[in-house]
Amino acid sequence: MNNFIVLIKKEFVQMVRDFKVIWLPIVFIFLGVTQPVVMHYLPSILEALGGGQGITIDQSMTDQKGGEVLASTLGSQFDQLGIIIIVISIMGIVQTDKANGMLAFILTRPVAVLSYIGGKISSNYLFTGFSVTIGYFASYLYVNYLFTDVPFSDMINALLFYLVWVLFMVSFTTMISTIFNSQGLIALISIVFLIGCRIMVGLGPVFDHVNPASMSKHAMEALIMGSVNSNAMGNVLLTLVWILLTLFVTNYWIANKKFNHE
Repeated sequence: MNNFIVLIKKEFVQMVRDFKVIWLPIVFIFLGVTQPVVMHYLPSILEALGGGQGITIDQSMTDQKGGEVLASTLGSQFDQLGIIIIVISIMGIVQTDKANGMLAFILTRPVAVLSYIGGKISSNYLFTGFSVTIGYFASYLYVNYLFTDVPFSDMINALLFYLVWVLFMVSFTTMISTIFNSQGLIALISIVFLIGCRIMVGLGPVFDHVNPASMSKHAMEALIMGSVNSNAMGNVLLTLVWILLTLFVTNYWIANKKFNHE
């Protein structure tokens, strides 16, 4: 347990040195605020720039309920640019330690592989989840101010579902960072896979049931309808199974492979 705590502290120190503790929350606050502000003022902006000539503005855009707008923040901002930002922020989570020889050094100490992996994922998930939550709350405040109020319980339920999706993003990117040595390749594979999962949501109930990105869909349903599909908890359990699988692969790869200084 002591090793686990030390590794978590090491990760947070590195985040401070990389200024991640500053720029990551700011980026998600910007993403969270952008959606409600743009949706509220877009008709006025278009009218001011072009006088509305040749442009038909759907009046329902400004008449949307707060839950719909907050859901679009998750679907349009966090599930697109947000995924890219999360992957880029953690793509070197294990690869950097492999490249500078730190992983090989740590594994020569009395440190269990699971403690190493747990420290990496826990610290990065806690801070990434915190950044997403801060951006989400910023969007919530703007939505309540510019549109209709969103019930607090619906907002919290949606956030909990979305944070499970964030945990899968972190664990999957950690696995890819363990297997490959190029940060560019790690980012490419992780971004394509995660966004691909999100795009494929809605292809069918069976596929959605095993797709981790359906967590985002359930979050949006909680905001729009005030309730979620009856299969949501089953989907949560399967997503947790996928997360455990990524942890198993990461552990297996580290425990059974020699990491030389690269």
